[in-house]
Amino acid sequence: MLIIVNAEIFDGTSPQTLRGAIAIDNGWIIGVGTDSTILDSFGTPSTRIIDAEGAFVMPGLIEGHGHLFSLGQSLAQLQLQRAHSWAAIIDSVSKRAAQTPSGEWIYGRGWHQEKWDSPPSPNIHGYPTHHLLSARTPHHPVVLIHASGHALLANQKAMELAGVDTLTPDPEGGKIVRDENGAPTGIFEENAMRLILDTFEHHRRSQTQSKAYIASTIGRAMAHCIRNGITAFYDAATTPNEYRQWLQVPESFVIPVFVMLYGTPAQIQRALQEHLHRQGTPNLKVKGVKAFLDGALGSYGAWLTEPYADRPTDTGQVTTPPDSIQKLAELCAQYQLQLCVHAIGDRANHVMLNLIEAWQAQCLLPKHHYWRIEHAQHILPEDIPRFAQLGVIASVQPIHCTSDAPFVVKRLGPRRARLYSYPWRSLLDAGAQLAIGTDVPVEEINPFENIYAAVTRRRRDDGTTFFPEQAMQRYEILHLYTAGNARALKENNIGKIQPHFRANLVILSQNLLTCPVDSIPNTKVLYTIVDGRIQYSSPEKF
Repeated sequence: MLIIVNAEIFDGTSPQTLRGAIAIDNGWIIGVGTDSTILDSFGTPSTRIIDAEGAFVMPGLIEGHGHLFSLGQSLAQLQLQRAHSWAAIIDSVSKRAAQTPSGEWIYGRGWHQEKWDSPPSPNIHGYPTHHLLSARTPHHPVVLIHASGHALLANQKAMELAGVDTLTPDPEGGKIVRDENGAPTGIFEENAMRLILDTFEHHRRSQTQSKAYIASTIGRAMAHCIRNGITAFYDAATTPNEYRQWLQVPESFVIPVFVMLYGTPAQIQRALQEHLHRQGTPNLKVKGVKAFLDGALGSYGAWLTEPYADRPTDTGQVTTPPDSIQKLAELCAQYQLQLCVHAIGDRANHVMLNLIEAWQAQCLLPKHHYWRIEHAQHILPEDIPRFAQLGVIASVQPIHCTSDAPFVVKRLGPRRARLYSYPWRSLLDAGAQLAIGTDVPVEEINPFENIYAAVTRRRRDDGTTFFPEQAMQRYEILHLYTAGNARALKENNIGKIQPHFRANLVILSQNLLTCPVDSIPNTKVLYTIVDGRIQYSSPEKF
């Protein structure tokens, strides 16, 4: 028995907090009320009591869209998110190469050319070319994933191992960025990334398929989540083979992890026919199927109705043909899984809404089927009411707004950026259901940075705001991050501090509903409790 007393409790559903206590037994919340009521009803001489000293207690935060295994891997790889120049990245890679045996791959992610202090030289469409990096790393293949996850940069050694040269054709749904002579610059967009990644993954396959590697990678991700107050996670693209590997290490999953299976229609059909979606544990289960309709705005992959303002001949890329998505939709309807479709550009969102509307008219699925559009970043104004009308969940990542703000106006122009981009207020006012995530490791998992972005749309580095009229209210984002994300997952025992719910909760250093707004990112996790067990306690406790 554990009782938390003297707490300021946000239960996930009401904007009003309760000053009182929470009783927990055998992993479940069994009582919430005043200190005296809870202690009189449930206290015993052996009860463990935590005096919160007035601290803010809320349901554990639910990561609504992230990449768990990539997070675990990224924590052991080069982190390039904070690099401010191409030269700094080359220096980081060179230092890693000096510590790495010749011939071993060097992997990093998080770079974004639009966030550097100055454009790289030379560059093609603002991207750096591989030549300076290749000169510094002649004996190591290097692959550096763009912050969006929709492009990468490979050095000459990596391209040689992958067999990529001037004669290599662009794959369907992807692009090899080339110089004026047609030679690869080292940049690979969308499906062209597979040309490099398949070679890289083949090289490390024997390592990554070992149970020890899988367990340690997931363990790193779990520990990172818990330190940040995350007590449940929706993984946004895991192949059937990866899921089978995860099933071998169920003890690694300390918090509930829900999975979107990702693959071709044939692969997904085979997995579902084998009942893979019925295999799992209380902390590991399949919830949906993932598809990608387009790419990312930063890498010119988002599918737009009008051309890019800074690339007038380009409207983005379709990465999965709509007929393939229809096959996945039919499987999701048959097996009662969520269809979760990545759509960033306004045309991609429009087409996806049209498809769902047509499927509903054909009775392929009922309305309010909990199907999702992942990211839903840029939306035509006339499409905003359709999310609520069709019962489509808009799965958004507020931190993308402030992170991407420096280049959104450049890509779209001021009119489209203002009217189409990250229209959370308009979606909420139209009655749409939102889910909240960070897209970790594309962005950092820190929920308090994400909450701050949602309620201010303000960058912390220079104070600029991105059309703040579309911001959320504090209660809205806290509700969506907890009970709202649980509802979007159709999970009825997480996300709230109420009796009969799993005792997954956090104790924080300040009240997120009332603290000065600029202090939100400074919030500290004091305790993370999962199924009634203290999984993390900060040295900075009360």
